[in-house]
Amino acid sequence: MEKDAEIFAMFQTSRFIDIFNALADGIYISDAQGTTIWLNNASENLCGLPKSQLIGQNVADLEAMGIFNPSVTRLVMESGKTTTTIQLVNNKGKFLVTGHIIPDESGNPDLIVSHSRDITEAARASSQLEETVALLKRYSEEIQLMKREANQNLSRTVIGNSRAYLALLDLIKKAAVADTTALITGETGVGKSYLAEQIHQLSERCAAPFIHVNCSAIPETLLESELFGYQKGAFTGANHSGKLGLVKMADKGTLFLDEISDLPYHLQSKLLLLLQNKTFMPIGGTKTYTADIRIIAATNANLLDLVRQGKFRHDLYYRLNILPINVPALRERKEDIFPLLHHNLKKFNAKHNQKRRFSAEVLDRLHHYEWPGNVRELENLVERIVITSKLDEILITDLPEELRNMGENEDHLLTIGGHLSLNERLEKIELEIITQALKQHKTTRKTAAALGITQSLLMRRIKKYGIAVDHSSDESFDVPLFKL
Repeated sequence: MEKDAEIFAMFQTSRFIDIFNALADGIYISDAQGTTIWLNNASENLCGLPKSQLIGQNVADLEAMGIFNPSVTRLVMESGKTTTTIQLVNNKGKFLVTGHIIPDESGNPDLIVSHSRDITEAARASSQLEETVALLKRYSEEIQLMKREANQNLSRTVIGNSRAYLALLDLIKKAAVADTTALITGETGVGKSYLAEQIHQLSERCAAPFIHVNCSAIPETLLESELFGYQKGAFTGANHSGKLGLVKMADKGTLFLDEISDLPYHLQSKLLLLLQNKTFMPIGGTKTYTADIRIIAATNANLLDLVRQGKFRHDLYYRLNILPINVPALRERKEDIFPLLHHNLKKFNAKHNQKRRFSAEVLDRLHHYEWPGNVRELENLVERIVITSKLDEILITDLPEELRNMGENEDHLLTIGGHLSLNERLEKIELEIITQALKQHKTTRKTAAALGITQSLLMRRIKKYGIAVDHSSDESFDVPLFKL
């Protein structure tokens, strides 16, 4: 303590004390054991305690009290060298603090001088700058998306004003901006392929290729070579110069894997590697290649069910399902049937140079139809009746037989009188409902769930009404492909 008193006396009689106190930065001096000897006014203000309560205190005790954290003096003592750290002082802000060792005449540590500078505002400005950059990036992406939207007809396949439509439209735009894997699910005919292409056209990859691969349309023996290509001489009959696969052809663009549920199991691991590392190896190759691609997959199957059955890799499913997009069936967005009908009527009138129009009765019949084939069925039907109608006004007689008879059967069953009893009428209605549900849902399990009854009850009704069911693909009592 005698030595400390001498040093303190030196500061009291020296002009250095005035110089240090004039600084806005903190100066904190301790001995080699960490005992506080002196601090300037800036450090006093930061610590929130008068100098008289700090001088003589060890920095370890002050650190334990929460005056500063961490103590740079302690860090210097532990490391034995100059140390810089970010320090929180008395919860007032962040400080950049550097501790220096001052040796004595023998070269041993004598004093530790810490210099601190407030960087709270700098850190806040840096954080604000990062937020501003992120905001500008988001605005830039939205502006680019609006420009691409202006050049694309997003309403090509998703038309209407229903909540389901608006939610889908919003999700498509978000998917376009997010350069990640997407999985589009939905029944046959809802427009999954068109939506995948729209996502590509609205994305930053729009100028690069969009490669559409239907996994169910290519023979299993050829699918691997079509996707990943092969080197020359890879197998008998191979092209002498090799073949560039569709994955490489999609470089910088989008690879759309339609009917992904039909991808052979032995190729699923290779696709997983492509998704994880953006790398692949052609057949007969000895080195891997990279592909800067975005993958969009689509299916009308329940992949999770296939995972449970061991027919689809669970790791591939989760890798594909990063951004799930479910396209609702047309019967689930009835409000969009009229807009779709009029849109397609206008389109096919122009295509076939006609002036067809729907009668009120036809519109009502089409609105109540279940549309098991969804948007594709609607488009095909409208084009058919535009071509085949005898008059410009489309009448009930111009519709296919199934649609013509749809209302007659219902009217007959609901008419009072006739030879049918109430029980007979109810049985015929029940038969019709079960028949339509089986057509729509394909399997007894899904049909029972849709009707809100047990599968065993449904099977009893099927037996009662003599509905023929194909049991060839029966799995776990889930009977598919009913036929009448």
